[in-house]
Amino acid sequence: MKKVIVLLFIAACYLGSLSPCKACTSVLISGKITPDGRPILFKHRDAASGMQNLPLLIQGERYRYLALVNASDLGEKSAWGGHNEAGFAIINTAAYNLNGPEGIDSNGDGALMKRALEICATLEDFETLLDTLPHPRDLNSNFGVIDAKGGCAYYETGNQRYVKFDVNDSSVAPKGYLMRTNFGTTGAPTLRTGAERYAAITELMENAEKRGDINSDYLLTHISRYLKHGLTHIDLNNMMPENGDKVVMFPFRDFIPRYTSTATMLIQGVLPTEPASKMVCWTIAGYPLTTVAMPLMILPSGKLPAVLQPTDNRCSWLCNKSLELKARLFCEDMGNGHDYINLAALINRQNTGILQRILPLEQVVLTFGNEAVDKMRTKKKADKEMEKFYDWVDEFLTKEYAKLF
Repeated sequence: MKKVIVLLFIAACYLGSLSPCKACTSVLISGKITPDGRPILFKHRDAASGMQNLPLLIQGERYRYLALVNASDLGEKSAWGGHNEAGFAIINTAAYNLNGPEGIDSNGDGALMKRALEICATLEDFETLLDTLPHPRDLNSNFGVIDAKGGCAYYETGNQRYVKFDVNDSSVAPKGYLMRTNFGTTGAPTLRTGAERYAAITELMENAEKRGDINSDYLLTHISRYLKHGLTHIDLNNMMPENGDKVVMFPFRDFIPRYTSTATMLIQGVLPTEPASKMVCWTIAGYPLTTVAMPLMILPSGKLPAVLQPTDNRCSWLCNKSLELKARLFCEDMGNGHDYINLAALINRQNTGILQRILPLEQVVLTFGNEAVDKMRTKKKADKEMEKFYDWVDEFLTKEYAKLF
């Protein structure tokens, strides 16, 4: 029976290989249901090309903003999610069905998010930006947006129109959260790209809701490492090899994490009583199965961890390390080899897999990161605490990666 399930899974993966590579998964959560009252904006990013991602602090026309950018671009033309000093944050997932059933991609999504981060402070500002764009907009995306006033909404946006989904409205989001993958609910019903990942994130969120785990730490550490397939319901944790001594290849297509995954962002909004400067972007900059998350804030000094900043080749040290480890997972280059993962190198029963070594490191980083964020939120002139954390994480990760890998 197990063999039959695996064969069916391989067939599903083959069919899935016909789908577009830009396969992001996102969640938008109202502050009404989070434990601390802060809204959450989550994006697991996939990209058709350009695996090198890094966070960069940029001075825009009106606001400074912290954005996830491609190393090849360094934010000159596009941003792929982020927040600014006014407390405005934005992410997107490509939605291939908002301009008809043809599944045509758009080219303007990254440029729009860059522009929004430069000039927008509120949801209303973003709507004004959309309203004033020339038509056709060259957009085909679900944009998730939060602001410092508690605003929290998705905008299903095509070339000619957009539809707003207010996550604070219980008639729109009865559970207080919404998810999007690569289709819009108002788009062509015959093209629902990412339906299998939508099923996976739906199940994850429903289980998190039952356990009371709809919080930033849980979502940050679990969504991008969710190894259960939404269509076949195969959980790779149940397929774990005995050890990592031998290569054990397994189909790896249309999970939330996949070969084309490049980064993760969880942006935590602010309370009405907090200044916008307290907004936090928890970032996994690099391949999510081989690197760690950490908190980032917009500081007056502009400082960020050195391990995340561009080097001479425009790429960050940490992303380079994550891609070196990723190469151990995807060790078959011929044909559709990237649709198969060396499961033994990722997880195994001896607990020596790459992900199993990464997660304890991440827990240490998040423990110290949470302490630094708490001080930033509760103390005046606590910028130095965050800077100390950045210095510590630089030293800690360079030493620990050298020890483990």
